[in-house]
Amino acid sequence: MEGVPLLGPGDPLPHRPRRVLVAGTTGAGKTTLAAHVATALGIAHTELDALYHGPDWAPRASFVDDVHRFSAGPDWVTEWQYRAVRAHLAARADLLVWLDVSRARVLRQVVTRTLLRRLRRQDLWHGNREPPLRTFFTDPDHVVRWAWTTHHRSAPRVAALRRERPALCVVRLRSRAEVARWLRGPLRDAAALTPAERTGRR
Repeated sequence: MEGVPLLGPGDPLPHRPRRVLVAGTTGAGKTTLAAHVATALGIAHTELDALYHGPDWAPRASFVDDVHRFSAGPDWVTEWQYRAVRAHLAARADLLVWLDVSRARVLRQVVTRTLLRRLRRQDLWHGNREPPLRTFFTDPDHVVRWAWTTHHRSAPRVAALRRERPALCVVRLRSRAEVARWLRGPLRDAAALTPAERTGRR
């Protein structure tokens, strides 16, 4: 089967998305973009981090069941992450939006986000907060170090998914400008399709 071409920020979407994944490395801006997509389409955004992390950063036992439950629905937007559910979500999605952001940009974003969260004592999920800044030097899985060392993983994952599901629509966005262009252009246009127009594009 011939694969669907990789789309860019100006390419029209072939249909109105209903089950959307946002891919990218830690700190790329997945959750922010997922929230914008959900608003544009008028459907729910489920944040995977909120389902995964329990009190004291402990993984929640119900995480996989919770993901299967919401993803069984007809409409949703979420982030493409966590090994335990990545394949399941990929099999259900009808659109993948790939934030292919440079390592330098990711590092700036994740450092800024981490500093602000820590300085503001911001509650994240289930009362969790960013750990003391000194843990950057002591914790090999610190979010900043994790973003740096895992940056290279997104591209091979997206490439593998495109081989497994050649008909899946994948949009690649490489900057904030491209994100803004796509949100106000192709995504807005697809969200405005009437039922008859949606059928005609299939």
